[in-house]
Amino acid sequence: MRYRLPACVTAAVATLVLGACATLRPLETGQGRLGAPQRAVRDTFGTPTETYRLADGTTRWIYSKQPLGFEVYAADFDVNGELTRFRQMLTAREIYDARPGVWTKQDIAERFGHPREPIQFYSRMKREVWSYRLYANSFLPAHFRAYYDERGALDRTMIIVDEIGGDARDGSK
Repeated sequence: MRYRLPACVTAAVATLVLGACATLRPLETGQGRLGAPQRAVRDTFGTPTETYRLADGTTRWIYSKQPLGFEVYAADFDVNGELTRFRQMLTAREIYDARPGVWTKQDIAERFGHPREPIQFYSRMKREVWSYRLYANSFLPAHFRAYYDERGALDRTMIIVDEIGGDARDGSK
């Protein structure tokens, strides 16, 4: 006689496996959900840290691992609420799209979320600075910094390698 697990046990195991995949391999898990409705993405990754309605009518959910983590993931949904794109935002490719003199704090927030590290103000420069932790070149702990002028327009960006480290992938720090 073959024993069958109750449906509730099977569902619980499936939920645990999906949750583990989302935690251990979020990029692959998210990209594997393309075409899924918002409900399925929320079931997989939980409640987003921020949500934005973008100018083109689409929606972006931000999943930030900041301030101690090094990632910010974006889940983009079309007007029908289906996942069209899932990606890690703190990459050179995404950062180099920032347009000083054109972008505002809102543009940076829609791309990377609001900063989870304290916002700094440099009075001599008259610049507000938002900072995000990332891996430069995929392995160097660093900070991406966005500098804003008095009007709130993006003035410049920088990626500064963190000499102290704090690499979460290395258990020694």
